[in-house]
Amino acid sequence: MTHPAQDTRLWRRDTTVLTRALGRTPHYVVAGGLAVIFLFPLLWNAWASVSGQPGTAQESGYGLGNYRTLLEYDAGLWRYLLNSTVVSALTVALTLAVSLLGGYAFARFTFPGKNLLFLLTLAILMVPYATLLIPLYVLLGRLHLQNSLIGLSLVLAMFQLPFATFMMRISFEAVPRELEESALVDGCGTAGALRRVLLPAVRPGLITVGLFAFLAAWNDFIAPLILISDSEKAPLPLAVANLRQQSMGAVDYGATEAGVVVLAVPCLLLFLLLQRHYVRGFMSGALKG
Repeated sequence: MTHPAQDTRLWRRDTTVLTRALGRTPHYVVAGGLAVIFLFPLLWNAWASVSGQPGTAQESGYGLGNYRTLLEYDAGLWRYLLNSTVVSALTVALTLAVSLLGGYAFARFTFPGKNLLFLLTLAILMVPYATLLIPLYVLLGRLHLQNSLIGLSLVLAMFQLPFATFMMRISFEAVPRELEESALVDGCGTAGALRRVLLPAVRPGLITVGLFAFLAAWNDFIAPLILISDSEKAPLPLAVANLRQQSMGAVDYGATEAGVVVLAVPCLLLFLLLQRHYVRGFMSGALKG
């Protein structure tokens, strides 16, 4: 037989566990519902890319016929993947380099017109994305960068810089000034303190900015559509959008779905690998606020 006091403790423990579980149920329901909403289109697309569809390379059964069509389309899948990789890498590198220095300057230095300049930088976010592409197309022509991956990377980086600079500014402001001052007292210059002390401290912010820049460059369709006219230089989203059957211009939905899967896989892998730093990058600014 168990002691009455022991029975009371067990009952209270079970009641506490049940109460906590019931209290968390709404969170589980909401999180599960959001997961279903976001994951269902991806899972359905992955299934459709290998299932049989009339008018595609995979007309019956399950297989990789749609992926073979994508692999052999026009300049070839590997060419489009290389173009997307080059554009994304250049965009990430430019965005990180400029936003790191810009965020550091806005967070640590005082100069005339600093707040006005920062507001002008953020004001680019309020300009509709598509309205600037035609002027930028003309400007790239004058710089002899039309129809080039470098020109496309410059444009994509420009649209990422306002958010990236804002993100890096709040990341630097979340770092105590005493760390930088201690490095300066120990003999580090401004550049040395930035490289040895501040750069490791703002790494989550850098990863967040880099991930955003990669996702934007990897998945962008409108900018390549206007700025790239040579199919050999097209990134993968533009190639997938242009994927057509040779007869009557019908869309090859099977190959298109295979292209969407190929586009989504690197994004999902990067997010899963960097999600911890991604959350910390946002939380640093939230805690500072």
